[in-house]
Amino acid sequence: MDDFILYFKMGLNHVLDFTAYDHILFLIVLAVVFSFYEVKKVLWLVTLFTLGHSLTLALSAFEVLKIRVDIIEFLIPLTIFITGVVNIYNSSKRSTKKDNINLVFALFFGLIHGLGFSNYFKMMIGKEESKLFPLIEFALGIEVAQIIIVIGILFIGALVQNHLKVSKRDWILVLSSIVIGFAIQMMVERVFW
Repeated sequence: MDDFILYFKMGLNHVLDFTAYDHILFLIVLAVVFSFYEVKKVLWLVTLFTLGHSLTLALSAFEVLKIRVDIIEFLIPLTIFITGVVNIYNSSKRSTKKDNINLVFALFFGLIHGLGFSNYFKMMIGKEESKLFPLIEFALGIEVAQIIIVIGILFIGALVQNHLKVSKRDWILVLSSIVIGFAIQMMVERVFW
């Protein structure tokens, strides 16, 4: 049970660590297009991101996949940037199907985000015989932390839209633009060529 708590807490702290805010920024641009009325989609969003993240962690832990860290460190803010730009582009469209692209982004860009943490995860589990259980425990911590962040984003969005009378479109534009600004700064700092 102690191992479960250890890896669960590590997964929780991985997402809730405000010094490594790229994970939180990505969750913001993924979730900003949704509302509390779309709980099923929001849960899929979080789960798809965890699946993508965990898949590349597993591939890396079992040494199936090796990619240069500097490339991954650049690609992470690029995924944030792309998601934010797509949010802005789609913000004026009325169809709810446009939000489904963020579900796709959650899975595929989650693969890249998982690679960003893979070296630390490999050091964390060391030479343990079973890598599967620590991975599952870690993924559960990630899932819970992401739910906390996404609920916070939805809650703030509901407050801003309902009490300050900001339109959903403007909320998406402003928040996505702010996150894009952070992503650009991170990309410039992490240029690998």
